[in-house]
Amino acid sequence: MIGLVCIGLMLVMMALRAPIALSMAAIGFFGFAWIIAFDPAMAILESGPFETLSNYSFSPIPMFIMMGVFASRAKMSDQLFSGARTLFGAWRGGIALSAILSCGIFSAISGSSVATAASMSRVALPEMKKHGYADSLATGTLAAGGTLGIMIPPSIALLLYALITEQSVGDMFIAGLIPGLLGLVLYCVTISIMVKWKPELATPGDATNLKEKLIGLKGLIPFTGVFLVIIGGIYTGLFTPTEAAAIGAFSTLVIAIVRGMTFEQFRESLQETLVTSIMIFFMIIGAEIFGYFLSVSRISFELVSFVDSLHLTPFAVLICILILFMLLGCVMDSLAMLLLTVPVVYPLIQAAGFDPVWFGIIAVITVELGLITPPVGMNVFVIKAFAPDISIGSIYKGVMPFVISDIVRLALIISFPVLALGLL
Repeated sequence: MIGLVCIGLMLVMMALRAPIALSMAAIGFFGFAWIIAFDPAMAILESGPFETLSNYSFSPIPMFIMMGVFASRAKMSDQLFSGARTLFGAWRGGIALSAILSCGIFSAISGSSVATAASMSRVALPEMKKHGYADSLATGTLAAGGTLGIMIPPSIALLLYALITEQSVGDMFIAGLIPGLLGLVLYCVTISIMVKWKPELATPGDATNLKEKLIGLKGLIPFTGVFLVIIGGIYTGLFTPTEAAAIGAFSTLVIAIVRGMTFEQFRESLQETLVTSIMIFFMIIGAEIFGYFLSVSRISFELVSFVDSLHLTPFAVLICILILFMLLGCVMDSLAMLLLTVPVVYPLIQAAGFDPVWFGIIAVITVELGLITPPVGMNVFVIKAFAPDISIGSIYKGVMPFVISDIVRLALIISFPVLALGLL
């Protein structure tokens, strides 16, 4: 009962706009003190942050963030979009397809959905407006394309899930590869269907000859190379995810310097990396303290017993969890939601006998849906910042076909787990 009361208070704090990390830490501390005692709670508050921040397993986080920041600050999205556009620009809807492909490649470097949406919107949105694309298609494409950043490895969300559940980070990255690429393909199919069904949504772009296409492909090589080195190194065991993060950050820095990154941009990149890393680590610390409280409150154990008493099938349990994720994803930040909910529902997944790596992919895709669904939809507001003249309603209208596409992908991976586990 104390556990339920404290969780209710935490939700009230979040509704009152208290920082999610602070809400988890405060409720975790006072809840633990209420159940056990004040002195042990103080001991956790003293030792918990240090143990979390000194954990070597968390070291890839700032490196992967730095890699994405270098890519964004050096405006690598310009070259990516330009290269992709030479391949598809002459097709009806080709600029939208180019934006999706660019989002997929950029997200493989950045690992951040918001950074991907912001960087590609700055480049691709003016071009789609210039060529007469419907506002809904242009903004919906970029909002949805940004979500690829949460799945295509390296992914901060997959990394955090692996650390929370004590799974192999390398296994999570490899398992996310096919689902991430599947999302990229389904988004392209969605755009093709939309412009075929309603040709007025988009116009054909400028045709390019073979030489221009080859030059465009040449521009994609550095970014694709960084991605292949990271994933190839992890898959073959040549280096660990932490080493992969460092190699990726250094490689991206070299590309940025070659592309003319200034010292001021380098300094700003380090500053942005520091701020973002602190935000994520603060949430991890809050989740760690909240996890101690969950353990002593025995909520997870009682939840497993309650579900057992309902005699639900394992897939019914899974569907209930995914519905919960979708509802929370509509009002919460994706990383915060993973940190908050996974410790609670993970025992249910274990009791149901599901593969934890497979469930992690399912969970992250479901969280991804929250980035483009109302009433919050983080990526939607990112696009809105770049297109203040376009209404939120038009953007949500544009993302709905992509939401359907994500639901189809989710159904495919649930029906065919080999899509996530086949490379392991």
